[in-house]
Amino acid sequence: MTTPVPYEVVSREGETADTATVALRPAGAALPLFRPGQFAMLYAFGIGEIPVSVSGLTPADQGLAHTVRAVGAVSGALYRLQPGSVVGVRGPFGTGWDLPAARGRDLLIVAGGIGLAPLRPVVVDALADPDRFGRVNVLIGSRTPDELLYRAEINHWSVATAAHVAVTVDRPDDRWTGEVGVVTSLLQRARFRPHDSAAFVCGPEPMIRATARDLVHRGVPAQQIQVSLERNIRCATGHCGHCQLGPLLVCRDGPVVGWESAEPLLAVREL
Repeated sequence: MTTPVPYEVVSREGETADTATVALRPAGAALPLFRPGQFAMLYAFGIGEIPVSVSGLTPADQGLAHTVRAVGAVSGALYRLQPGSVVGVRGPFGTGWDLPAARGRDLLIVAGGIGLAPLRPVVVDALADPDRFGRVNVLIGSRTPDELLYRAEINHWSVATAAHVAVTVDRPDDRWTGEVGVVTSLLQRARFRPHDSAAFVCGPEPMIRATARDLVHRGVPAQQIQVSLERNIRCATGHCGHCQLGPLLVCRDGPVVGWESAEPLLAVREL
């Protein structure tokens, strides 16, 4: 899909001081169904477009949700969208999370910062029918309490499901009563069978490396760890080369890849 398709903003939920989740519905013909982990190119008319991961899916009405942090001109425009606004959407692009392959295994869903957004559909899907899996662990890290996404939803996951849900922050404030530290510290109390587990990891690159290496050290096979990579995506079709990471074009071969493929690439120091 090379031409943006119009989607209407039907709701906007402020998450933090600079982050919001916008729910979109087709304003005409709909795009093909997205899968969790894939991304769309969102076009703010008159400004430009950027890649944004899908943070919610409603297949019944072909709706999408995207969680956007305002860090530039385009993301700022998308962050400020209000219900009734129209944006252009291209997609779906990239690879998705392979949750069906984890059936019968213990789950480890580990998110850092805004990396929780691409993993949110995985959590929702897993908790909708947890009997498909063994123990379900949702481990979330945030830099500060004020930067934590989906607070009400996380609380619902904690109290309304049998999943082990844990949250930690790097820098607590006076109101914070929860865990303090990096997200890998939460693995110490997670209950899982290392050789019969599947892990889904997304967040800042150092967090991905530390988490995946810790999981492997604990006995989780690298082939059972999926990570989501982030690079400078522009065309989303694999033609411009801006998102190249070694032999991978992240927009086409990612963003979700197995750790056995990502580990040697992320071990190379950037110039």
